[in-house]
Parts: sequence; C-alpha cells; structure tokens
Amino acid sequence: MLGPQHVGQRVVVRRFAGIRDARPVFSDILGYLVEATETHLTVRARTGAVRVPTNEIARAKVVPARRRFTPTEAIEHAAAAGWPPKERATLGDWILRATDGWTQRGNSALAIGSPDLPQDEAIAFVEEWYRERGLPPAMSVPVPLFQRLDDELARRGWTAMPVTQMMVARLADLSPSIDGEIVLATSPSEEWLTTVAGRKGPLPPAARDVLTDVSEVRFGEWYDQSGTLRATARGCVADPDGRWLGLSLIGVDDRFRRRGLAQRLVRTLAAWASDLGAQDCYLQVEQRNTPAVALYDRLGFTVHHTYSSRRLAIPPGRQFPG
Repeated sequence: MLGPQHVGQRVVVRRFAGIRDARPVFSDILGYLVEATETHLTVRARTGAVRVPTNEIARAKVVPARRRFTPTEAIEHAAAAGWPPKERATLGDWILRATDGWTQRGNSALAIGSPDLPQDEAIAFVEEWYRERGLPPAMSVPVPLFQRLDDELARRGWTAMPVTQMMVARLADLSPSIDGEIVLATSPSEEWLTTVAGRKGPLPPAARDVLTDVSEVRFGEWYDQSGTLRATARGCVADPDGRWLGLSLIGVDDRFRRRGLAQRLVRTLAAWASDLGAQDCYLQVEQRNTPAVALYDRLGFTVHHTYSSRRLAIPPGRQFPG
C-alpha cells in the first residue's frame, strides 16, 4: 500500500468501480500521489485530483521510472522541436500537434515513448482531440519500432499517407564551410516565403510561426546575377541538447539544378550549426521522392528509420480543412 513516503511519485491506483454481470469491475487512475492517509489516497490525474477511499482500492503501486528514449525516439523528439505547431499537447510521451491543417508534421500525433493509457484509449483520445479542432485525426508512427500501433491503425481504417524517411549525417561528414554567395537570414524574407509557396503550395499565416518559433534558425538563400532568389533552405537547432541541425525546405529552381547549390546550402548551414555546438544533422523526406533521396545520399545522409503517416477517413458529410 502507498504511504506518505510516496507523495510526489507517479503511481497507479486500481479502484473498485462496481459489479457487472456478477463480476467486479475496476478502473485505473494514473497520476501523481499528492496525499496518503489511513482513509484515502489523492492522485493528481490528467483530469484533475481524484480522492479514492482506502476501502475502494484493490491495488496501488509506484510506476517505475520512464525508460530512456531509443535513438529513433530521440531523433523524432528533436525533429518535433524543430517544427513547432500552432497548438501542442501531450498524452504521456506522445505529442499532439495542430497547425490549421498545414503539413502532416504540424497536424498529427507523434507516437514516441508511452501515452500512459491503454492503446485503445490513447487512439480514442487522439481522435477526439483532432475532431474538437475540426481536423482529421492523424498520427505519425515510427516503424518498425511501433509497428504494432501502425498495424492497429490500419485495421481501424486509418488511411496510409506517403512513407517518410528520417535521414541523418554527422555534421563533420558534410564538409561544413562558409560560402560567401549563400545568405543566412535570421527570418524568412517575403521572397523566400513566396519561393517556398511556389513549390509547396500556399502558406497559411501559421506557417511563419512554425518556421521561426525555435531557439536557433537560419534561412538559406542563393540569388542569381539578376538578384532573383533561386535556391532556399531552412536550418534550425532546436532540441534541448543543441545536438541536431534540422534541415527542411531545401529547393532549387529547375533551371539552376545540377550546379551543386543544394550542397552549398547544406554545407553553409552545417558550418553555422557547428559553431553552435551541434554535432549531427537530420532531415525528413518522402520515400517516393527518389530524386531528393538520391541527392541526400550523395551528400552523405543515410536512412535512420521511416515513419508511417496515417489519417482517419473523413466521415460522410463531414468536412475537415487541410
């Protein structure tokens, strides 16, 4: 039984909830113990403080300390920090993100660690959270680490989106170097935003916040002799340890490809991040984008893992943005 010595620790309390079909029914309360007396326990759960009389407690125990993230989970956690959503919530270790429907990364639940709920309840929570915001429920699931969760979503009818690869490289292997023709701006210019929108589609107002609301960020630009922006990239160092440079939105005008511009952008951003103390680099690319994957292979990136992106089918007569 839990006692005053356990106050402040994370606990689970199994409570007797009644009789159904001549059998006892129990409910579990997960949270932090805030009070322990001879007559009751009080647990601060996700929904608020719950006071449980001692005579209703079937079992109560301290929850073991959380396991450390695996390398896959650690990279996903770093990447999530580098793409901050308009609205963010957590379900245990899972990260729920909503950004007016702009990008899968900004509008999906990232499944890492534990949701602190049974799988069925966790999926139901995600579905309701997104529906409350007028968005289709969506999840990003690293595989094969969470293959069983992905299989369950598939069984429930969640639609598979294009598979994404997480590619990584050591910064030192990218030959970091300053390029005098590459501009690293601290905020995206209107031309930069317009150029990216031309490739990726219209950027909603929330997009600027996603792109800029990180601790360290630079927007790479290369202009031709006429002063026209022809190549872009974004680099950020946003994880708490400052270890990872995150690259995104690398793009070169079709007429200026095969001139090494993407490599020059990457090397310049790598030099900037190295000066901040970063050691490694990640980027995310759809597996089906074979030209981009081939480019990153040539630059020295390797596939660390993939993640499955899924959305729940939109109910008939129901409209979601995004």
